[in-house]
Amino acid sequence: MKTGEIREMGAGKIKEKLVDLKKELFNLRFQNSVGQLENTATLSNVKKDIARLYTISKEMNLNIS
Repeated sequence: MKTGEIREMGAGKIKEKLVDLKKELFNLRFQNSVGQLENTATLSNVKKDIARLYTISKEMNLNIS
């Protein structure tokens, strides 16, 4: 996910995307601990996407918590 795509989203879509990515991160962590995760790079990619969403939402003063 690129920053340009995030900036085009509205506040509601950013919140929805954050919830989806947090659920995905939970599932990926679970798969990693069980040993079923084949590509561990997806963990860091999802974490970075979450950080991007929080950063841009902070810039837009959306006060997402």
